[in-house]
Amino acid sequence: MTGIPLIITFVISIVVMILAISKFKVHPFLAIMGISLILALIVGIPIVDIPATADSPAVSGIASIIGAGFSSTFAGIGIVIILGALVGVLLEKTGAAIKLADMVVSAVGKKRPELAIMIMGWIVSIPVFCDSGFVILDPIRKALRKRTMASSVSMTVALSAGLYASHVFIPPTPGPIAAAGAAGLADSLLLVMGFGALISIPTLIAAYFYAMYIGKKVKSTEDFEDDGEITNTYEDLVKEYGKLPNGFAAIAPILMPILLMALSSVVVAMKMSGPMINVIRFLGHPMLALTVGLLFGIYLLYVSGKLASFNQITNDTLKTVGPILFVTAAGGVLGRVIASAGFIEYIRGNATAISTIGIFFPFIIAAILKSAQGSSTVAITTTAGMLGSYLASDSLMVALGLTTPVLAALAVMAIGAGAMTVSHANDSYFWVVTNFGGMKAEDGYKTQTAVTLVMGIAAMIAIFIFSLIF
Repeated sequence: MTGIPLIITFVISIVVMILAISKFKVHPFLAIMGISLILALIVGIPIVDIPATADSPAVSGIASIIGAGFSSTFAGIGIVIILGALVGVLLEKTGAAIKLADMVVSAVGKKRPELAIMIMGWIVSIPVFCDSGFVILDPIRKALRKRTMASSVSMTVALSAGLYASHVFIPPTPGPIAAAGAAGLADSLLLVMGFGALISIPTLIAAYFYAMYIGKKVKSTEDFEDDGEITNTYEDLVKEYGKLPNGFAAIAPILMPILLMALSSVVVAMKMSGPMINVIRFLGHPMLALTVGLLFGIYLLYVSGKLASFNQITNDTLKTVGPILFVTAAGGVLGRVIASAGFIEYIRGNATAISTIGIFFPFIIAAILKSAQGSSTVAITTTAGMLGSYLASDSLMVALGLTTPVLAALAVMAIGAGAMTVSHANDSYFWVVTNFGGMKAEDGYKTQTAVTLVMGIAAMIAIFIFSLIF
C-alpha cells in the first residue's frame, strides 16, 4: 500500500486507537499493540521474515518488527525510567519534597505566594508525578493562602501549572525520559533537561498571569474555610515525617545526577581524555548518574529511620512504573510498524509540503492523543514512539527535517507541549486539582483546562521560535 490510501489507513488507525483507549477504556498497551498488529497486516508487511536473495534484500516480518520495536525501547530507556521514579518516591517518603518547598518559600518570599507555590511545584514535579506532587504540596498551598490572604483559585492554578510544566518537559519524569530515549537522546538527557527548563519559563509566565486573572473570576469553597484547619493541616503533615532533612540532603538526589551529566557533557565537548575523564564519562551516563541520585535518596531514607521500608517502596514503584514502560515499548512498536509500512518514504517524497508543518507535527499528534485519552504520559510516549530517533534514516523525525540533537530535543519539547493540551474530565490530574482546590467541575474547565491550553500554546510558540534559531 502506498500514497494517499496509506495516509488514510494511518489516520484511521490512530482514530481507532484513540477511541479504543478513551471511549471503550481499553488499556493503552493493548490498544497500541493491537492497532500496530492490524496496521501491519493491512499495509502488507510480510507475515514472516523474507531472507535476502541476489535480487532483493532481506525483509522483516511482522513478528520481527514488533519484537525489535518493543525490545529497543527497554534497552534504551527502561532502567533510566525506573531509577528516576525511585528517586521521586524516596523524596516523597522522606519529606525531602516538603523541605524543597520550604526552601523555595524562603527564597521567593511570602509576598508573592502564587509565584512561590508555582516554583515549588515546578521543582517537586521534576522527580515526582504531578498528581502526587499536588497532594504533597496542597497543605503548603493552603497554609500560604491563609497567611497571605491570596486567592485560593489563583494558588491552585499556579501550583497545578508549576507541577505540570516539569511533568511534561523535564526528565527524570518518566514521560520526558521515554520521549528522549525514543528520539535518540538517551545519552543527552542534560540537553533535554536544559531545554525543558528553558521552555518552562515562557510557559509558566503565561500560566502565572492566567492564574492571577482567573483568581478574580472564580471562587472556591476554601475561601470560607476555618483558619485553624488550614494551619493545622500543614503542621500535621510536617509532623508525619518527623524531622525534615537538611537542604543539601533534600536536593542532592536531584542535583547530583544533573551535575554529573553536565560534567560529562563538558569533558566530551572539550574532547578531553585520560583515566579520570573516563570515570567522569562513566558516572555522567544518565543511568549511572541517576544511580548516584538513588544512593543519595537511600541515604535520606536511612537518616529518616525508614530504611526497612526500602524493599516495599521499590516494589510499589515498580508496580507504578511497569505500565509506563509497557506503554512506552508499545509506542516503539507502533513507530517501527509505521516506518516499515512506507509511511516515511511517502513523507520524504512530499518533503516540501510536510516541512511546512515541521516542529508542529509532534505537537498536534500529542495534543490529539492527550485530549482524547487523558494521560500526558501516554500521549508523550505514544507520539515519541511514532516519531522515532533522529539518528534513524527511516524515522518520522528525519522525514520532518529534525535531524540534529538540538532539533530532536525541541521535538521532545513539542511533544510535551502537546501532551499538556488540554487537561479535562478524562484526566485524573483534572480531578485532583479541582477536588483538592475546592472547585466544581464546571470551574475546573475555566481553571485547569484553560490554563493547560494557555500553557501549551505559549510553550509551542517558544519552541517554534527556538526551532527557527537552531
